[in-house]
Amino acid sequence: MKKYLLIIPILLSILIVGGCKKMNNIQDIIKENNYIIVDVRTPEEYNEGHLKDALNIPVDEIEENIFDKSKTIIVYCKSGNRSKTAYDSLTKMGYKAYDLGAYDKITEFEKVK
Repeated sequence: MKKYLLIIPILLSILIVGGCKKMNNIQDIIKENNYIIVDVRTPEEYNEGHLKDALNIPVDEIEENIFDKSKTIIVYCKSGNRSKTAYDSLTKMGYKAYDLGAYDKITEFEKVK
């Protein structure tokens, strides 16, 4: 009987971990193709150059917006500080989010000027 009591938690762990689909890197999110890109810089910074199809919502306005909760919200800014703040706010509000960090270091998406 004791042997079975030890096996049950192990099997449950395997089922829980193996059954969850996690997207923990940007390549997985891109492949899923179910995301919204948000530039959390100022409109002036955005106009100097941004990622193709990115929405411009300054970080101090991020909580005022409603996004589709079925999508991952990808955020970025100039240095990574504001995108971290936006990421924290979005995850606290129940969104799936990903912080791309600094605009100049992003290589996964096309940039427009």
